[in-house]
Amino acid sequence: MRLNQIILVLLCFMFSLPASLASADIPVVPATEKGVEGKARDEIKKRVASLQRQEGLVIGNCSICSETVLPALYERSGFNLLWTNQKSIDQLFLVLEKISADGLDANDYHLPLLKDLLARINFPQPASPSLLADFDLVMSDSLIRLGYHLLVGKVDPVELDNNWNMDRTVGDMEQILEMADAITQGEIVKLVQSMRPQVDIYHRLRSALARYRAIEAQGGWEPVSPGPLLKPGTKDKRVEQLRTRLLLTGDLQPEGKNVQLFDQEVEHAVILFQKRHGLNPDGIVGSETLQALNITVQERINQILVNLERARWVLHDLPDKFVLVDIAGFQVRLINDQIPVFETRAQVGTTYRKTPVFKSEIKFLVLNPTWTVPQTIFRDDMLPRLKEDADYLSKNDMRVITYSGRTVDQKTINWQDYPGSDFPYLLRQDPGPANALGRIKFMFPNSHDVYLHDTPKKSLFDQQERAFSSGCVRIEHPFRFAELLLDDGEWNQQKLIEVIDSRKTTQVSLNRPVPVLLLYWTVTVDGDENVIFKKDIYQRDSGVLSSLKAPFRFSRREILGQTNF
Repeated sequence: MRLNQIILVLLCFMFSLPASLASADIPVVPATEKGVEGKARDEIKKRVASLQRQEGLVIGNCSICSETVLPALYERSGFNLLWTNQKSIDQLFLVLEKISADGLDANDYHLPLLKDLLARINFPQPASPSLLADFDLVMSDSLIRLGYHLLVGKVDPVELDNNWNMDRTVGDMEQILEMADAITQGEIVKLVQSMRPQVDIYHRLRSALARYRAIEAQGGWEPVSPGPLLKPGTKDKRVEQLRTRLLLTGDLQPEGKNVQLFDQEVEHAVILFQKRHGLNPDGIVGSETLQALNITVQERINQILVNLERARWVLHDLPDKFVLVDIAGFQVRLINDQIPVFETRAQVGTTYRKTPVFKSEIKFLVLNPTWTVPQTIFRDDMLPRLKEDADYLSKNDMRVITYSGRTVDQKTINWQDYPGSDFPYLLRQDPGPANALGRIKFMFPNSHDVYLHDTPKKSLFDQQERAFSSGCVRIEHPFRFAELLLDDGEWNQQKLIEVIDSRKTTQVSLNRPVPVLLLYWTVTVDGDENVIFKKDIYQRDSGVLSSLKAPFRFSRREILGQTNF
């Protein structure tokens, strides 16, 4: 058996559930005689051979999808029954019963079929070897599917974004042996627990999902009726609707005052709600706030489901220190040991020049950068201005240069001669306060020509929605960020500013590259358990949600060295 096949076996067998769960109400699988076990082994061997020949295997109404991991598992066990420990059976059933807490669907893991097979095994008549083999194989396939989803995610991000580059590999032979021991020794819960992302954000999202599902179970919330602005001092029946709505999500605390009066408590509750939804926190219910209030609880639950899935894509095995770009939240954070040590507001790409999702490493920064105008920006933005204003370049400290860097006299260029695609030169902006990159940029290799940088457009940081750039990420406090990234006593903010004042372009390498993750989150939960909902500025949630609701299948691309899981 090939090593990468064995490695894949492990990846499907570490999952999650509280260890205190009891095994009540699950019938006991009777012990089997040696002769029955031998016949069951023969049945398993035949079924596994069918998978290996890629003939498919259907048990009941469910397909056994694992054509690599499951055969490798049974080959390793000599094709014997694996699920002979009642504790392991109980634990897997209980995990499946509660897996919706992760936003996953137990039907993807054969739960109805497993219940049916178990009931037939516990029928007064002895179970046949064929039935025991079916039950064992379906249990194993269930666990493989669940492990796949917890480790990799149900949705394949590459199918939604071909720029995706966050694949991961884990596993070794020792863990394989631990997995086999877990099945035989009744430690499925422990393994399942370890395979959830081990970071606070994932556990907080699970808690948020439980809270909003509880609201849904109580009937959700009624919409606040349309009408004029609701603001402090307003007395109206709609204020009573507003109070009810804000009470349900914990923005307003119960109190016995005039329920139709928009008082100070309601104002504070509205401000909290607005902050949690990326709105201008003015304490007034206008059209935007009313729209956010009236989004249904099911839509909010769907948002949480989508972001739990995103967490499973990327939140395993995070480095100790990394930069997190929260695109939809317009924030950049420096994380050290899961604790944000720096946070700043950011401006990201517009809806037609979206900031991509990917990972890289920040390796150096550039003080007093020049800016070479990308071809798309030259064609779409610069050229029309140049055709209207012959002095545009000089007004913006720009030069025309050849691809080798030689300056070209712009007076020799007739801008009307170029439609944009065949321009033989480049435009470059010299360093200075007006440079589009500001006074400093942070560089990490990528195919998108995207990086973090300063900006002269400081006033835009005061906007609630900050999708203004051409794809790069502009940050509000770049010098403090640079000081923390460099982590070098020589390069404090004062030294950085001295070099910047010299107007000399200077490259400074980090002593150690710092990973950077550009991610897209539309729901997060802060340290005070406030659920933060963000606008889906790039309309990406619907694709994830649709794929989450689709039938189970393994990814079509290579996963951990295999073309088929």
